[in-house]
Amino acid sequence: MKSKAHLKGHPIHPILVGFPIAFFTGSFIFDTAGLLSGKTDLWQISYWLQISGVGFALLAAIPGAIDYFFTVPPKSTGKKRATQHALINIANVALFTGIWFYRQTKNPSPYIFIGLEVIGIILLAVAGWMGGTLVYRNQIGVDPRYAFAGKWKENFFKQVKGRIEIATTDELKTNQMKLLHVNHKRIVLARTESNYVAFDDHCTHRGGSLAGGSMICGTVQCPWHGSQFNTSNGDVKAGPAKENIRTYTITQSEGKVFLDLNVAD
Repeated sequence: MKSKAHLKGHPIHPILVGFPIAFFTGSFIFDTAGLLSGKTDLWQISYWLQISGVGFALLAAIPGAIDYFFTVPPKSTGKKRATQHALINIANVALFTGIWFYRQTKNPSPYIFIGLEVIGIILLAVAGWMGGTLVYRNQIGVDPRYAFAGKWKENFFKQVKGRIEIATTDELKTNQMKLLHVNHKRIVLARTESNYVAFDDHCTHRGGSLAGGSMICGTVQCPWHGSQFNTSNGDVKAGPAKENIRTYTITQSEGKVFLDLNVAD
């Protein structure tokens, strides 16, 4: 799924997350070096690294939150993983903020704040592992384009009922797809060799976004685990998915494509 918070197509969140990782890790290194060498002036460097780490972590959280709410497919294992990733990072920022305040108390023990930093580094590693899984397995922020897929297309429709116009007949080429947000539902419009079809943007296996998958010969393949579905009737053509996807009635008239929300195939 293409990131909603991007700079010329490049997701912003992964650009920023390296800074708090480096700053928090650096604070632990300088604190440990200061303790082992007796050069407590190194702790002052760690002090400022922790301030910088918290600041950049909060900055990185902004595009991360945008992608969490608007890119990660809802009701999916990716959403669950993204929630855990976010909560661990929030806890880590709170931890390093607490360490920073503790350092300003009278006679803070280096063994305490270094011990807490070890916990923070472990949390960083776990959150980083989850973030990597979101990218490499769930393809969050990745825009996988197959041959002749065209550019990513996405439209929003609010508070609509009945039959609605969703495209022109020449908007999509064969095997191209467009993601529609209709009344808080995610529906994929696709063009096959014979006609237009519409189906839920939700793989019945783990909830992957089918709009981010590939389409050929009337079959859509989920990018997460490779489940394949017949886009005309929603039938499973290849697992691991076992449950069919929902399809919708599409009509064409006077060069326009319409979706009928009152009729599901």
